[in-house]
Amino acid sequence: MRTDRRKYWTLSLVLVLILGPLGRFAHPSSNGKRAKAYRDINAIGHRVIGYPYGPANWYSLDKEKDIGAQFSAAFEKSTPLLRDEITQSYLDRVAQTIRQNSDSQLPTTVRVIDTEESYALTLAGGYQYITRGLLLRLQNEGELAAALARGIAHSALRSATGEATKANLMKAATIPMIGVGHDGLVNSTDPGLTVPLALLTFRRQDESSADYFGIQYLYKSGYAPECFIGFVQKAWPPSGEPTAKAFSPFPPVAERVKTLEREINEILPERSAAITSTADFVAFREHLLSLTPPKPSPKMPTLVRSNPPQAN
Repeated sequence: MRTDRRKYWTLSLVLVLILGPLGRFAHPSSNGKRAKAYRDINAIGHRVIGYPYGPANWYSLDKEKDIGAQFSAAFEKSTPLLRDEITQSYLDRVAQTIRQNSDSQLPTTVRVIDTEESYALTLAGGYQYITRGLLLRLQNEGELAAALARGIAHSALRSATGEATKANLMKAATIPMIGVGHDGLVNSTDPGLTVPLALLTFRRQDESSADYFGIQYLYKSGYAPECFIGFVQKAWPPSGEPTAKAFSPFPPVAERVKTLEREINEILPERSAAITSTADFVAFREHLLSLTPPKPSPKMPTLVRSNPPQAN
C-alpha cells in the first residue's frame, strides 16, 4: 500500500513538472497575465493563441481536421440533427463572419442538434453543435454570434487536441477521475463529461480563454460585446449544487460576468454603433418556432475522452 502511494505521488509530481511549464509556455496565460499582443484587437487574425504543434500538442492541423471529421461523423450517427436549409444557411452566414474575424486556423462547421435541451459543444477540427433548445433561448443575433464566437475561440485555442495531448501524457499514471456535471456546455457546455482530476485546471484555463478571446471576436465582427454576457447568463444557469460548482471547469457565472465586464471596459475600444439584433434573426427565430417541435430527448450524451486518439 505504501509503495503504491509513493508511486502515485511520484507520478503526480512528474505530471506537475511536465504539464505545468507546457501549459504556461504554449497557451495564453490566466487572467491578468496575458501578453500584450493578446489584448490588441487589431492583431486578431495574425496571432497564434493556442497550443501549437509540438510538445504541447502532438496533433498537426491536418491531423486535427481528420480527427474532427471522424468524431463528428460518429457523433452524428447517434444524434438527431435538424435538417433545415433556412436555419443552416443563416447559421453558416453568422459563423463565417465570426471566423473571418478570429485567430482560428481551422474551418468552422455548425450543426443544430434537434432537441429541446439547452447546450452546445465544440469538437476538434472546428465542428460546432448547438441545440434547438439553446437557440430558442437566445434573444438576439448578438447572443447567437457570441455562442458561435466562443466555439470558434476553442478552435483557435486548439483546446480539444491540447487536452488530448495532456491526457496521453497521463496514461502511465493512476489519475483520479471526476464527472464534470453542470447545467452548461462541453468545450462549451459539457454535462456528464468524465475528466481526469489533474486536467481540471487546464480545462478551466481553456474555458476562461474561450471567454476572453470569444468576446474579442464578437466585438471585431461588429456586435455589441454585452451580448456575450447575455449568452453566458442564458447558457449557464446558476447551479445550487456546491459539488458541481467545485468540479465544474467553469468559474461561477457571477465571476465570469465580472471578468467580461472588465475586459469590455479595459480592452475593447469604445465605438458609436454595434449590432445587437437584426431583422434576419427575427425571421430566423420565427422560422425555427414554426418547425415541428423536437421530441423530448436525453440530455447531452457523454463524450468519453479517457482514450484520446493517437497523434502521428
